[in-house]
Amino acid sequence: MKIQYTILFFLIVIISLAACKSGSNKHPKIAFDNYKIANGFEIQLAASEPLIEAPVAMDFDDGGRMWVVEMRGFMPNLAGTGDDAPNGRISILEDDDHDGVADRSVTFLDSLVLPRAISHVYGGLLYTIPPFLWFVEINNNKPGKRTLVDSTYAEGGSPEAQPNGLMMNIDNWIYSANAHYRYQLRDGKWIKEPTSFRGQFGITKDNFGRLYYNYNEIQIAGDYVLPNTLINNPYFKPKVGINELLTQDQRVYPLHPTTVNRGYAKDILDKDSLLVNVTAACGPLIYRGDRFPDDYNQNAFVCEPQANLVKRDILTFAEDKTIAVQAWNDREFLASTDEGFRPVNLFNGPDGEMYVVDMHRGIMEYRAFTTPYYNSGIAQKKLDTLLHAGRILRIKSKRKEVGKIPDLTSASGTELVSLLKSSNGWIRDRAQQLIIYKQDKSVVPELEQLANDSNNFTAAIHALHTLEGLHALSFEFLKKVAALGEPMLTAHALLLLQQYSAGNNVKAMEALATDLLSKNNPVINLYLALSLGAWNEVSNGAFLPILEKISKMYPDKGLYPEAIVSSLKGWENNFQKIISKAAPQKSTILDTLLAETIKNKRDGKMNSIFVQVKTPPDARTNGLAIFRSTCATCHGLDGDGIEHVAPPLKGSEYVEGSPQRLAMIILNGLEGPIHMNGKLYNFNGTMPNFANNYTDKDIADVIEYLHNAYVTKPVKSIHVDKIKALRNTKSGTLREQDLLEMDNLNN
Repeated sequence: MKIQYTILFFLIVIISLAACKSGSNKHPKIAFDNYKIANGFEIQLAASEPLIEAPVAMDFDDGGRMWVVEMRGFMPNLAGTGDDAPNGRISILEDDDHDGVADRSVTFLDSLVLPRAISHVYGGLLYTIPPFLWFVEINNNKPGKRTLVDSTYAEGGSPEAQPNGLMMNIDNWIYSANAHYRYQLRDGKWIKEPTSFRGQFGITKDNFGRLYYNYNEIQIAGDYVLPNTLINNPYFKPKVGINELLTQDQRVYPLHPTTVNRGYAKDILDKDSLLVNVTAACGPLIYRGDRFPDDYNQNAFVCEPQANLVKRDILTFAEDKTIAVQAWNDREFLASTDEGFRPVNLFNGPDGEMYVVDMHRGIMEYRAFTTPYYNSGIAQKKLDTLLHAGRILRIKSKRKEVGKIPDLTSASGTELVSLLKSSNGWIRDRAQQLIIYKQDKSVVPELEQLANDSNNFTAAIHALHTLEGLHALSFEFLKKVAALGEPMLTAHALLLLQQYSAGNNVKAMEALATDLLSKNNPVINLYLALSLGAWNEVSNGAFLPILEKISKMYPDKGLYPEAIVSSLKGWENNFQKIISKAAPQKSTILDTLLAETIKNKRDGKMNSIFVQVKTPPDARTNGLAIFRSTCATCHGLDGDGIEHVAPPLKGSEYVEGSPQRLAMIILNGLEGPIHMNGKLYNFNGTMPNFANNYTDKDIADVIEYLHNAYVTKPVKSIHVDKIKALRNTKSGTLREQDLLEMDNLNN
């Protein structure tokens, strides 16, 4: 018997040690000797393989644990075959001894096809597996009841061109990159509402609530104003203030030559074969933690996985614009000679540090867009064999100890209100969400007191929107907060006041607007112009004189006229008469915008984000589906083009001209620069060839749809047999000279 117990004891010890070893990630053999980071910072490993593989996004729960999205199926080989395998998952990383390094990985959801984003909201998890957007309850680390939020959230397109991000903003709305809808759960119902199209992969915000994003070859873009403030007029499409390029400087400073998709093209690489400008910018972050030096507060950071680096930009905020300047003109914040280092996303942490999601995968270009040059380089370096890896890095300042990760799961309402004053943006955001989720009305007096503190306007803004989420605001209270005159706080109060636009509040609002206008503050005046549209609707245009005064104050600043036109919403003709009497001989930016909006209304031409596309009942149905899934991601849903990405299709001689030439463009791809209707479009991106992606009939359907949607005069159709013959006419990406030589193509 004693021998049996002894054997049993040793068996238990062996099994325990084996289990500990297989689940342990305490001493991974990962060194950062070939990484270079800015002075005063250090890289720490937070998680790595084998616990995670191909991470693309992450979030922290209320207890501070990391949740990671693993896109394990992305490009498993150069051919891209098998990318539809249901092998993606969402994992919870457990740090048992609280030393900052994950010890265990617990699978929350698996058997997912290319998952791409998550967000801890409303006590559960919002996540997307294209084309669906789901919300799932969390029960003891296991998925509970699932709710389908949107069945068309990420329809069609490649993994590089589908909505992602799922970021809760200070206004209690959830925003995505590469999308034109926002979401909110209110009174038990999910609300889906149009918003402006923004970016490609990754989305972030500043302390004020403005949004930032990027495009592959644009490192940082953003909005000058708070979201959905410039789109109140359905017949007006803003030209400034949204989707703004924040810097012309796209330069990168990699430590070594890397394999990039169009490295063969002119000016992509320098004489030392180093990448010159960003080519795969993604995962931007506005740092809102409290552990970095003060001069890093609200800096922008951007991933460039193709060059194995993370950039840093210093933001400067003016009343009507935001400007980004690279922190250094000869180096990066973080760079590596490890070509497996693939930073794809950045996040603020509950400890005040910055987290880097390193996909750590060899192939980073989707199969529809890869060039032979890229495939050859990847194969030569055997990067296509770099699979089954992935890391989360924590970036820490050497000047401060790592911040303590708070456990908010049992925080009281009063404690959460106090946390709205935290210097750590992540903590403020989550405290706001938790108060709203719990619907704890007992803290309303504390929130009201905090919202009136103009000396801490950041906390006051959080308090305002927390009260909004509790349905605890009133016209009188918001009027009082707005009257404080702190520009940022007043701006939010003015926007929230719109929901109380009613006849019995008009006189009080007129008095408030007049008083605020007398302060002569550019930020307050801007948000007055943005917010008075709702009041005009209930007052028979009583606020038009205030808008006129604002127009006279800023006649040459494009954002102010746009704000005014956005607010008019049906009062354009009346306002046009008012300003014509004031300055009958002078033509201004405002005059032009008014004329365009009046014409759009007469022609029934709405801002495309408000238009529900109806599928035509013929062959164009397939063309439309292909257009929306493939073409619209660069050319826009309305064919007006997307700034910094691709030129418009409307009015293009290449759409209206020879259908053979158009077919050749679709079959072979097109590389800029290119002139269109006399205007030079100097975009650096290359339209990929779709010869291997679509059949001859598909291409014919797309052309038929384009002709139907964007050509006003009769155009000859093209037969499927002609497209089949054209497939062998030209190989290789087309340039403008090739198109000019095709001018005389005939059926």
